[in-house]
Amino acid sequence: MGIAYVVGQIAVKDEGKWAEYRSKVPETFGPWGGEAVFRGKQFAALAGQCPHADVVVLRFPSTDALESWFKSPAYQALIPLRDAAAEVVLTAYEA
Repeated sequence: MGIAYVVGQIAVKDEGKWAEYRSKVPETFGPWGGEAVFRGKQFAALAGQCPHADVVVLRFPSTDALESWFKSPAYQALIPLRDAAAEVVLTAYEA
């Protein structure tokens, strides 16, 4: 199994709730070796359309680690806050 990535495409609905969610997510990475690699804001769609203005890329040492993090009680507890704060599409990739 190779390194695994989560790519989040984000359309923020509530800046305050989004800031709270973002501040809490890194606390959930520890046991699984996750880290935020990149956060950015779209400045142009070069081909096609992307309705989500923000993006985040998270890296984990394996697909098992990524899946364990996502299913963990610590991360699952943040999902209601995430959903109130933004429209988020999360996809997982293996490299």
